[in-house]
Parts: sequence; C-alpha cells; structure tokens
Amino acid sequence: MTGRGLDVGGWIAREGALSRVPAAFAGVVDAARARIAESFDCARLHSAYLYGSIPRGTAILGVADLDLLLALHAEPAEADRAAATRIEQDLDQSFPQIDGVGILLFSTRTLLSELERHDLGFFVACLCTPLLGDDLADQLSRYRPTPLLARETNGDLSLALPGWRRQAATAATDKQRKALSRLVARRIVRTGFTLVMPEWGGWTSDLTESAEAFGLYYPACAGQMRRAAITGRTPSPDPGLLRELIDDLGPWLAAEYAVVHGEKAIRP
Repeated sequence: MTGRGLDVGGWIAREGALSRVPAAFAGVVDAARARIAESFDCARLHSAYLYGSIPRGTAILGVADLDLLLALHAEPAEADRAAATRIEQDLDQSFPQIDGVGILLFSTRTLLSELERHDLGFFVACLCTPLLGDDLADQLSRYRPTPLLARETNGDLSLALPGWRRQAATAATDKQRKALSRLVARRIVRTGFTLVMPEWGGWTSDLTESAEAFGLYYPACAGQMRRAAITGRTPSPDPGLLRELIDDLGPWLAAEYAVVHGEKAIRP
C-alpha cells in the first residue's frame, strides 16, 4: 500500500481481509459461513463475500452490522431471498456483537456484466472479502479513482431522495428514524467522497476520512458532511437532522454530482 487506499501501482487496493476481522467477531463470521453453506448448495451458490467494517477491522462491538454478498449461478429467486432472510434473522438474534445483518443477492452474470463493471464489479473486486467459493475478482478489472468510477458508483443519488422523503414522512418511532438516518447519512458521505475522489486521488470507506476529504474541496459544506459522518456511525432519531440530510445537503449534492461527473448509466 502506498497510502490513500492505493497499491504501489496506483490501483485501488482491496480494503478488507479475513485476517483483519477482530477476534470478537470471528465467531460471527464463522457462523455466517456455516449458515450460508447449509442454506445454499454449490449448484446454487457461486461465492460469498463479507464487506463493511468487520473485514476492514474497524467494527465496533454491539454497533457494527454484518454485511454479506452472495453471488448466485442464476438470478435470485424468491426461495433465495427467503433463505437469506432466515440467515439474517438467525445471525442477528444469535450474536449480540452485531446490530443487524444484511445480505445482498446477485447473479454472477450481473456482477460480471459490462454495465456493472464500474459499480457492482468494483464493489466485489475492491470492497468485498471472499468468504466462500471462487473469487469473482479474478475475472474483474483493476480500478483507479477516476471520474468514470465516481459516476457509476454514486451518480444516482437523486433517485434515492424521493424514497427517503416518503420513509421519513411515515417513520413513527425513534428506531425507524435512527435506521433511516444511518442509511441516508452513509450514502450521502460516500457520495460526497466520490464527488472529490478523482481529485483527492485515492479511495477510502472510512466515514470520517471521507468527510474530511470532501471538506478540502467544499469547505462551505464541510460541517454538514462531518455531521453526516457522525450520524452514519451513531444514528440519530432527530427529525430535523433527517430533513437536513434529505432536503438540504442531499439535493445540493445530487445536483453538484451531475454537473461534475454526470449521472449513472440507467439500469433496466
């Protein structure tokens, strides 16, 4: 590593590894591997991956969520989604070390497609840690922090805003508002970071570092982005904070992103 998430060749380095999983989460990861293998046979499952703070080694006990991606040989079906939901619930209930489990399901065809090369392909190759099966990263590109990568990873923030507004309007409990604030804040911070990523010249998934990088180029919005980074780590039920993220910072960021990098290619 040469710094800023790049290897000696200037490519974005894979950010996680099983060797970085904190000892307190090792049992959770082992259980996830076992549950996935029990629920998906080799005819259905191509490979499984960890991503997020646990394989990066930065997870906070009792706060971190367990994030998993399953690559299937065929398009996900209802039975696959039901099996994934059972795994999510089982792991979340069994391990107090984590606060929530999320499993993404995609076919290998989608993950390896040209349309997804600079979005889901990048995600697997650089942000996911192999857990089971053959690593799809061997069939994917290497990546640099380019405007193309910025556009295809986060050039669709405007599409998320209307749904967030509806969720905020119907959120009736602090728990619901906290969950939404975490989701929205993380997405906004990551979008803010990739807005400046090509000029900053590297990659990070750390929310604090992302907000600081953004602030170097947009000092007038630096305070809002720092608050978003704090919310991404410690969610808040404050409706005023949600309004700031969804109705103020979010729309400005989406518009600025479209000007600087353009909008993400439309998915079917």
